[in-house]
This record gives sequence, structure tokens and C-alpha cells, in this order.
Amino acid sequence: MTVQTENEYEDLLSLWSDLESGLGMILGSPDSTQEFEQRVWQYDRWMQDLLRRDPDLGLYLLFQLATNSPVGYSASHALISAVLCHLIAKELGLPKTERDSLVHAALTMNMAMTGLQDQLAEQMEKPSGLQLAAISAHAAKTSLMLANLGVMDELWLDTVNLHHDESTDKGELRVIPTVQRLARILRMVDRYAAMISPRKTREGRSATDSMRSIITNSGPRHDEVGHALVRAVGLCPPGTYVRLDSSEVAVVVRRSNQPNLPHVAIVLNEGGMVLNPPRLHRTAISSPRIKAALATSAIRQRFNHHLILGLA
Repeated sequence: MTVQTENEYEDLLSLWSDLESGLGMILGSPDSTQEFEQRVWQYDRWMQDLLRRDPDLGLYLLFQLATNSPVGYSASHALISAVLCHLIAKELGLPKTERDSLVHAALTMNMAMTGLQDQLAEQMEKPSGLQLAAISAHAAKTSLMLANLGVMDELWLDTVNLHHDESTDKGELRVIPTVQRLARILRMVDRYAAMISPRKTREGRSATDSMRSIITNSGPRHDEVGHALVRAVGLCPPGTYVRLDSSEVAVVVRRSNQPNLPHVAIVLNEGGMVLNPPRLHRTAISSPRIKAALATSAIRQRFNHHLILGLA
């Protein structure tokens, strides 16, 4: 799928935004949602359909949405976590049943603290004692809420319950019990998605810094998951910004066969002036190469994303 006009860009962005909004509604009011589990399956199918149209475009829009604003943090976090879990499951060759439980756990893992999560993204002060207690209890509480809503998939429920449990770090990924494997994947994705997203108290980190931090601080047991994520989305995923060794700034538009050499659109020249139109460049083929990943907060200019995606 290509984006040739502003209308096509707006239509695609609206589809992802509508999915995010719908997800936010059921996470915020689960008791008022009829056939809750069926709605989760519906949003999962919607997500997969959008990704099948063009995974790079989907990632581009998701990373732009996730890194540009803390508004609606809980739904944005759930959606990008689900997409990353879906891509990791494909990369690792997980059976469909495991993939389904993992993605559904990602969509719902923080349901018991949806309102609190949005509040924390906006608040300047540190979490209070009551807030910290709610954070500590949310995994078990969410699992219980899901069961009370009629979810009978034990793997989904247990993955949610364990997604902050450090004991899942023990053992090789492919030989540990299934629920520990899924909880380990979800735990890493949860942390990665949180790092790249901005809050009032801090800017989001670059995707590359977030990935390196997780792999470095999680020990060798997380290397398998981290490397699977790098293979799935790249070290600099679509929608993230990079500085080239020419001092130009670019936005990643497509992955390539080499995770560290994506296709980019150069949007700022070496003097920091906006290029109009932007220029497509394949870093895997020729210089300039990527020198560093940039946090979205470092980019103050506004760009015509439909023009950028049209190049891709």
C-alpha cells in the first residue's frame, strides 16, 4: 500500500486512531462493554488487517502516535505493545494459540490501572503511596477482572498476571513453560514501549537507546527477545528519527534486510533547514549512514508525513 495524497494519509491515520480510541473505550469501561472478550478479538483482527496492508506504514504511524504525545497513553501503549508482540511472535515462530494469548494479554495487561496510567503520564509529581500500591497490584487485579468478564483463556490470564514477575527471566526461552515465555516477551515489550513514550515528567527516549537499555540491563536471558524485536522492527523502526553522518536528519520510512540500515527520508539538511520535498535514501546501499538515533522530542519542526510516506 502506498500513500500518494494527503487524503490517503489521513484515512490511514484515522483507521489506526479509531482502533486506538475503540481500545481505549473498552479498557476504560470494561464492565460496560458487552461481550468483552469478543471485542478484544475484534480489535486484534482489525490490527492484523492494518498491518497486512503495509507493516512499515503501520509501524510509522504507531511510532509517530506513541512518541509525539502522552494524551491517551494507556490505549496507545496497549496498541503498540500488541503490535510488537504480534511481530515478535511471527519472528520466533510461536504457535497461533500462543500468539493469540500473547497479543490479547498485551492489549489488556494494564486494564486495572487504565485511568491511573493516563493520570501518571500527565502528572508532574512522583507517584503517591496509593498510586504505587495500585501499580504493584495491577497485574493480578487485571487478571481477575478479565476472568470476571468471562475470559477463559488461562494462558492469556496467567500471562497478564506474570508480566511483571522477574522469575520469568530464568531458563532458556524455548524450553521454559509457555506462560513464562509469553510473560517474558510481554515484560520486555511493555518496558520498551514505555521508554519510547513521553510523559509530562520526561521526554520519550530514542528507540535505539530504549532497546540497548533493555538488553543491557536485562541480562543474557533477554537477548533472545530483544534480538527478535530488532529483527522484527529494526534498530531504528519506521516513524523514528535519526541523524546521519552527513549531519542531516532523517525519518525512517521502511525496514530493510539489515536491521541497522533502513530506508529513510532526509527531512533536514546539515544546517537544520527543512527539505521540501524530503529526499529518499537507502542507507544499505550508499552513504550517508546512520550516526545516531534521535528522540522525537529533539525534532521541533513539523513535516508533511503524507509526502514522506509517498516517497516510500
